[in-house]
Amino acid sequence: MTKRDVDGVSGRPVATQMAFPLRRVTAMTSDRFINGPSNVAARAWLARSQWPDGRLWLWGPSGTGKTHLLTVWAHEHDATVLDARLFSKSSAGGRIRVQGNLAIDNADSPGDEATMLHLLNDAFSQGDRVLMAGRLPPSRSHFMLPDLASRLRATATTATGEPEDDLRATLLLSLLADRQLVVSQSVTDWLWRHLPRTGNALVSAVERLDEAALVRKQPITRALALEMLPDLLMPEE
Repeated sequence: MTKRDVDGVSGRPVATQMAFPLRRVTAMTSDRFINGPSNVAARAWLARSQWPDGRLWLWGPSGTGKTHLLTVWAHEHDATVLDARLFSKSSAGGRIRVQGNLAIDNADSPGDEATMLHLLNDAFSQGDRVLMAGRLPPSRSHFMLPDLASRLRATATTATGEPEDDLRATLLLSLLADRQLVVSQSVTDWLWRHLPRTGNALVSAVERLDEAALVRKQPITRALALEMLPDLLMPEE
């Protein structure tokens, strides 16, 4: 998309390129999830037909597939997906009511703890299941409401870990493919060797490279990566 600027010499309008941070939406389906030892325990828990008190807390570092797993589970169990950061008090005294199974993302940082407690109480009384996901387990998350804190700390937990090398390589290629980025194998191999061994580093690197390549209308090269990822790239051994 272009905007019209005025040329400082001729006074005529000229077209300049505007880059918008449009993030491509990736379908978080079961067939697109990358299985590996780092998420095998979480997948086993999610496959269970029952959880203690009908609740499960999934935690792990950013970029390790928690939201993807939560989305897949919600689709398979016809669950309503909510972002806990958006919970808020209602001036009218009302609150969110959900019928059926529930999936709560960012559960370790709810915008309103009373809303979250009411949702858990409703689900328990209705016999519905609740899957929650956050970066930290309940024991390391801070909740002001004692009832909510005790309820969550009594919840069964499972975790995703940082990806192992094989999964990291597949994840990098998948992230590039999701954004329809064509990158030479020599560059992807180099990125894999020099990026930190975390899922979040891969996600952040691909997002930055995609934006830079879009703005500059140039392919992703090692030189571009060196320029855009100075804080992420590890030095040559």
